[in-house]
Amino acid sequence: MDHLIYTLIIGAAAGWLAGLLRQGYGFGLLGNIVIGILGAFVGSWLLGQIGVRIGSGLVSHIITAVIGALVLLFLIGLVRKGK
Repeated sequence: MDHLIYTLIIGAAAGWLAGLLRQGYGFGLLGNIVIGILGAFVGSWLLGQIGVRIGSGLVSHIITAVIGALVLLFLIGLVRKGK
């Protein structure tokens, strides 16, 4: 149960930060949590593919999730423009 709460907090923080960095791409609290959680997976995969390791601890998890969330928001922006 603690891991779930930890993941939700990191996801919320990462989604919120990514929404701030990409102004106009906020999805509300629940949407930001989802974007942040998905961003954590995307960020971990992406950074692993290029051989980058930020470190360990809460801050590095949030930074990785924010990087992934920014990538997701960029892709969402491309899809929205294509419509």
